Amino acid sequence: MVISSMSPLFVLLAIRGTSLIPDKLFITVCSLLIIGSNGVLFLRIHTAEKQEDERVLSVGSARDSRGHVLVYLFTMLLPFYRQSLDSWRDLSAMAVALAFIIFLFWHLNYHYMNIVFAIKGYRVLEMHTPDAVNKYSGRQNLVLITRRTDDEVVAAQKVRAYRVSDSVYMEKNK
Repeated sequence: MVISSMSPLFVLLAIRGTSLIPDKLFITVCSLLIIGSNGVLFLRIHTAEKQEDERVLSVGSARDSRGHVLVYLFTMLLPFYRQSLDSWRDLSAMAVALAFIIFLFWHLNYHYMNIVFAIKGYRVLEMHTPDAVNKYSGRQNLVLITRRTDDEVVAAQKVRAYRVSDSVYMEKNK
């Protein structure tokens, strides 16, 4: 999920290119990162639906996490957009910086940021669950990918969702 959230960055890198690697190879690698990572993500969602890996989540509160998009933009896209890739040292530094960002996004649970969800009309809500309602609630904050707004996901409501990861769920279509 973390790599798929970086799809816009790989698009920018493919457009900018580098003089170190032939365009055909560099664009192919960037395209594989975009298509492959998103393909794995959507295969996981499809598998969860097919295997009915479904949970009923109890809502304590839900809030729209669009503010995280700003964090995403400033930590991912803007710094790397201006990054020069004309030497092996620059290219290596960018790869190490990407590794740090992947670790931070994974560690901070920001791995759910994906532009494809936004394009398809989904919202990403950070959902707080009431303590001890069920074995999936009360332990941590969950992320709910849904077409509903945070006003439509209200306290004490039950939401049926497919498990995408341990903390990310996609609401089951009604």
